Amino acid sequence: MKEIQSSKNTLIKETKKLQQKKYRQQTQSYLLEGFHLIQEAKAAKVAFKEVFISQRGLNEWSEWIEENLTDYYVVSDEVLKTLASQPTPQGIIAVAEMPKDEENDFSGAWLLLDNVQDPGNVGTMIRTADAAGFTGVVLGQGSADLYNPKTLRSTQGSLYHLTVKSGELTEIIPQFQKVGHPVLGTALDKEAKNYLAAEKMSDFALVMGNEGQGVSPEVLAMTDQNLYITIKGQAESLNVAIAAGILMFQLLK
Repeated sequence: MKEIQSSKNTLIKETKKLQQKKYRQQTQSYLLEGFHLIQEAKAAKVAFKEVFISQRGLNEWSEWIEENLTDYYVVSDEVLKTLASQPTPQGIIAVAEMPKDEENDFSGAWLLLDNVQDPGNVGTMIRTADAAGFTGVVLGQGSADLYNPKTLRSTQGSLYHLTVKSGELTEIIPQFQKVGHPVLGTALDKEAKNYLAAEKMSDFALVMGNEGQGVSPEVLAMTDQNLYITIKGQAESLNVAIAAGILMFQLLK
């Protein structure tokens, strides 16, 4: 255990840079805020480079800290606020290592996100994919950064329960089709099928698109079947995360 009382400390200044995506990518590490996310990460055997805990954190989670952490910094409230994205940090922040990208056979059910830009939507869809029993999520080009603080909060720890990776969808979609797993898009066109008429499956990919424009024409041109959800009321459209939840629970066998 070490102490840091000043936000001008060199380690704190370097750690604060992780609030920016380019530094997260350079160091392959990211900030985790709050006890629940850190507890989930620790249970998933995520490696922590540093952990910063205020007196509040020590008081609230002393038993867990004693059982799970061998090295950490006790910091002032000022220091923790410097590192936090929220105005009132919970008392604990960790620097976590990003996982190494692994090869996948793309079996099971996968959610593919095409240019879904809102971090809250991306995090919610990862959480819902976890709840629906999906195997993984692929964040396509233009989608919000998984390690954006808002994305992380919105996942509520579900990113540690399934595979989440980034990739170019036009390169990944053929990998599903090569092994005979259908890729389903979401679109309003004359060839699209009502989602309620779609067959339940165990191995497939579901593509959800941008909040305003939907799935890109390039990606739609590669799908095996497109689906739509009938809207009964007068709303113009569904939020993409809500639509994804409806489809995921309906389609997975």
